[in-house]
Order: sequence, then structure tokens, then C-alpha cells
Amino acid sequence: MVKLVLFDIDGTLIQTGGAGVTAFGRAFAMEFQIPNGTAHLSFAGRTDTGLVRELFAQHGIAATPENFRRFFDCYVFWLDHLLKLHHGRTCPGALGFLGELAALPVPPRLGLLTGNIRLGAEIKLRHYGLWEPFETGAFGDDHHNRNDLARIARQRGHRHLREELRDDEILVIGDTPLDIECGRAINARVLAVATGGAPLAELAAHRPDWVVSDLTAISAATVCA
Repeated sequence: MVKLVLFDIDGTLIQTGGAGVTAFGRAFAMEFQIPNGTAHLSFAGRTDTGLVRELFAQHGIAATPENFRRFFDCYVFWLDHLLKLHHGRTCPGALGFLGELAALPVPPRLGLLTGNIRLGAEIKLRHYGLWEPFETGAFGDDHHNRNDLARIARQRGHRHLREELRDDEILVIGDTPLDIECGRAINARVLAVATGGAPLAELAAHRPDWVVSDLTAISAATVCA
């Protein structure tokens, strides 16, 4: 029986209508005077710190703690502002699936396994009314590597539950091949949903335990049994 469910955010729980990507570009332009600096950046499945590190390398900016702080202070300002202007939404089935998890006879604990920095994750999920169910997790400011984030999320889940977790007691839910990879890094069960950028066939090729078009196509009881 699954005791810990770790959710990705973008493309799995919500779609911000481009607010996150736009906020990245605005912050980079404002703080470092480089317009369109994110034009050739691939965001799917990445961590915020890894993306910023790549931006700094591309444009010859020192990857110092001060420069990271400058960027992210500006980024969260723009993110909060732009979420109100962009037409985002919760992903199909996400709310219902969370409700199903809560209604199970023994509900699992819910956590986040996301490349978003923690404050960015909170701003996004609070905007859509989805922050409160999540009790633990790992975020983009914990580590720049997604697989290491999975290990951190597992360790925090263990401490939160005050018990060791077997591999099959952890479920990772995400929408990209990189989400599947980071679930496999901790030998967890993996549910892939095609509500982000990756097509169903591409996700299936990476052999998750389940792959569905969206979270209406599978029940919480099926993946948590």
C-alpha cells in the first residue's frame, strides 16, 4: 500500500498559461538587462536552479549566491503578478484525484517533488487553491538535479512519517520523461500523465508503472493498492 505520494506541479497539477516562463524572462531582463534571454531554454522537467545556472553560463554571468538571490527575488514578484493575468487552470482530474486520495481508507501523505523553488511552488499552488494538502517534499532550491531531489523527498517523507518506506510504498506522479526518471532513481512506483508537454506515446516509451491521458483516466485506489 502506498504511504507517500509525490506530485510534480507544472503540467501535472496545474498549467499556468505561461506565467512561470514569462516570469523567468522578465526577471532575467530586469535584473541582468538581457532581453529574450530565455528564448532557447527548455523548461520541461527541469529545476529552477538548474535553469538559472544554465542562463548564467550562456550569458557569462557569475553563478554566485548573490546573483541567484537577485534573480529569484525578482522572479517570485513577477510570478505572483503574472498568475493573475494569465489564463491558467488546474490539470484535468487533478482536484478529483486529490479528493480520492484523501478519501482512501488509509490516506497516503502527500508531498511535492518539483523543480520549482519552494516559494515559487507555494505561490503557484496557492493561486489555484492547491497548496494546503501537501505536507512534505523537495524543491528546486534544495538541489539543481531532479534525481537528487527525489532522494531528498524520500528522506523527508521518511522523517515525516517516522518510519522507513519501502520502494513500493512511494508513488511519483509527473508529466515528463524526467519525472519518470527521478521516480526510478528512488525505485518508486511511477504514474505518468500526458497533461504537460510530453505525448502519451513518449511517456509510455519510458516504461512508467501507469501512463494515462489525464488523472480522470485512473483511480487513486488503483495506484495506491
